[in-house]
Amino acid sequence: MTTKEQHAVGRPERFRDALLGPFLVFVAIAATIVQWPYTRIVFPQVALPLFILTSVAAVFPWTRLSSRRQLAGMTAYMVLGSLLLPLAHATTTASLFPFVAAAAAGGKLGSRKAAIGVAVAGAVVAAGTTWLVELLSPTTSQWPWWVALTVGLPVYIGMSNRDRLEALHSAQHAAEEAHRAKASEAREAALVERGRIAREIHDVLGHSLSAIALQLDMADALHDSGREDEATAAVRRARALAVDSISETRRAVQALREDTRPLPDILRQLAEHDVVDFAITGGAREVGAEATHTMVRAAQEALTNAAKYAPGARRSMRLAFTGDHVTLTVRNGPATEHQHTDLAGGTGIGLAGMRERTALLGGTLRAEPAPDGGWTVELELPR
Repeated sequence: MTTKEQHAVGRPERFRDALLGPFLVFVAIAATIVQWPYTRIVFPQVALPLFILTSVAAVFPWTRLSSRRQLAGMTAYMVLGSLLLPLAHATTTASLFPFVAAAAAGGKLGSRKAAIGVAVAGAVVAAGTTWLVELLSPTTSQWPWWVALTVGLPVYIGMSNRDRLEALHSAQHAAEEAHRAKASEAREAALVERGRIAREIHDVLGHSLSAIALQLDMADALHDSGREDEATAAVRRARALAVDSISETRRAVQALREDTRPLPDILRQLAEHDVVDFAITGGAREVGAEATHTMVRAAQEALTNAAKYAPGARRSMRLAFTGDHVTLTVRNGPATEHQHTDLAGGTGIGLAGMRERTALLGGTLRAEPAPDGGWTVELELPR
């Protein structure tokens, strides 16, 4: 049941409980007033003031007072109604007052002991007054004194109703907390997903645009040296990279939830585009989608960095399958050409993104200078 549905269920019950007590009080007061002139009231000079005081106590908003005054008011209400019971018994409705008072004490007083104490006091007063009136006016029809003791029993109805309303309130509160927690988890998941997609877009665009710029720069140099065919081939490679970049970016935006191709195939295609040596050692095994995706992005980032910071260097990739792990190693030698200033420099987000992605999958990432002056990136992940 949703929070909104629980509120819809709880409202009618609270509305009913809030109106039932005042309705019974109104009926008791109105019917007693109507019957008063036509029925035999015992000791009317005492009964009338008691009826007025009981009516005032019945309609007084005791719940707005402090707990101590509330207890005093409920006690007065119960005792006055119990005293009136044998005096105005012939009206048939005046007897409602002590019963309603007991139920009100059980439902409104915060202390169970206090509510039961009020009910017991009213029951004792009702029984004692009934017995006394029978002695003073034996011709008046009365309840047996032991029946008058039942006026305190509705206190349990009031306490039960109070417990039910508190349980309903607690259930609604718990549902609201669960709804807020679920919404918070959804927002957190959305933020994590956005961060992941941002890393994907950065990796894809960082690799592709750098490679495209490198190919166009090469084409420009080849064109200046009169090698038109080679310059045209470089432009075509740049266009192919741009097309691949568009496809990869679309998959990144879609969170790359679809099944991926085998890891060796993807890395082999990447090596062909970037003119990189590629080798596989160990028996090729199936690699999970997340691990595959992480390996591909790490390879792209490493190759992009090599193109930026070591232009002209020989680059190589090796994919090794050992036991339950798969290891990708990307190496490049020292630069053999002048570094392109428009490609150099970076934000460092790519390397940080690789480390975050690797940590999430329980793997290790090592990126450090090589002895020959180049650079080595090694990523190991569980399959």
